[in-house]
Amino acid sequence: MLEQQIYSIESANINQETLAAMKNAGAAMKAIHGKMTMEDVDVTMEQLREQHELTQEIGNAITSMPITEPIDDDELESDLAALEQEKLDEQMLRTGTVPVADALGGRALPAVETGPGKNKVPVHEEEDDEEEELRRLQAEMAM
Repeated sequence: MLEQQIYSIESANINQETLAAMKNAGAAMKAIHGKMTMEDVDVTMEQLREQHELTQEIGNAITSMPITEPIDDDELESDLAALEQEKLDEQMLRTGTVPVADALGGRALPAVETGPGKNKVPVHEEEDDEEEELRRLQAEMAM
C-alpha cells in the first residue's frame, strides 16, 4: 500500500510538470504568433506561390528558346573529316623526300640483271634435286 501511495505522488508530480510545460509552450507560441493572423499567412503564401510560378516561367523561357541554330550532326561529321584530311595533307607536305642512298646508310644498291640469269638454276630443277636428296636420305635411314 505504501508503494501505491509513492507511485500516485510521482504520477501527480509528472502530470503537474507536463501541464506547466504545456502552459509555457502555449505562452511562447502566443508570443511568437503575436500579431500574426491567418490573413497574413494566406497573403504571404499566395505571394510565395506567385514568385515560384514566375521563377518557373523564366526558367522555361530561358531553356526552351535556342540561342543559336540547332546543331546538325552530319555537318559536324563532314567538318571533322575535312579538318582531319587537311591535317594529314599538311603532314604529307612536311615530310619531304627521303633519298634512297640516305635510307641505306650511304651504301649503293646492287645492280640487277633484267634478263634471264646465266648461273641460275630453274626452280623446278632445284625442287627435283631436293626431292632426290630426300629420297636418298630416307633410303639411308631405312637401312
